[in-house]
Amino acid sequence: MSALLRIRAERDRMSAIERRIADFVLDNAQLLRDYSSQQLANALGISQSSVVKFCQKLGFKGYPDLKYSVGEAIARADNGDDAGDSGTPAALPADAGMELWLRKSQAEEETRSINPPATLEAVVSALLGASAGGKVFIIGLGEDDIPARAIALRLSLLGILTVHNFDTAHMTASVSAAVPGDVLLVFSEHGKQPALCQIGRLFREQGGTVVSITRHSSNPLRANADLSLLVSAHDERAHIEPLLYRSALQHLLDRVFVRLCESGRMERLQATMERIQPMLEG
Repeated sequence: MSALLRIRAERDRMSAIERRIADFVLDNAQLLRDYSSQQLANALGISQSSVVKFCQKLGFKGYPDLKYSVGEAIARADNGDDAGDSGTPAALPADAGMELWLRKSQAEEETRSINPPATLEAVVSALLGASAGGKVFIIGLGEDDIPARAIALRLSLLGILTVHNFDTAHMTASVSAAVPGDVLLVFSEHGKQPALCQIGRLFREQGGTVVSITRHSSNPLRANADLSLLVSAHDERAHIEPLLYRSALQHLLDRVFVRLCESGRMERLQATMERIQPMLEG
């Protein structure tokens, strides 16, 4: 992952000072080569050590290493190799549809980068484990119920028993029947609903595995989950950011579904679709 992509992906987890540094680097990526660490610190009114710690926290040896990586990212973007890797969307086409597509692609790439293969495999393994005689409980409130409902249908097509609910009282009652090996998928963009956190705690007490699906930020739901799938989607425009979030989330869930299919579930999917198809055609 390049420096700029790494900074954008980690921004939500940074302290206030770190976010100031991150925003400055992203907004002034083209000019960073002319700044020393002390000049950057002076521009932000912080200590030079804060800049150095920021770089090291991102995995760089120091400020020169960060500056070099940023320069490489800009050079690739200038050569057309990584258009979505510059600090801000550059020279986007006038076509609003094309701009939205580019922004969605960027959000999907950032989301892919912060969900390493090992995490996805752990989630897939948990779901496959639950399919062996267990259940997958799924809940999301409000708009979060849309992806929850969709993944519930997809898992059902693969022969995985699901218990989907969008009411916290009903789900609280349902999780009382959970047993070790069952999985709870909790969809919550910001991960702050107390009721969902309580359901997650109850589920873990039953011996189940809690998987949270939230934004890439510190939140109570993520903190109390066994596994976390993360979404990175940012835009200053209030009408655009939700679109980026849903697109990146859908891409992430598609990756999980594909891995489930590739893990021995294709025959079950095909058989189920063959039974459903006559009903759709009728």
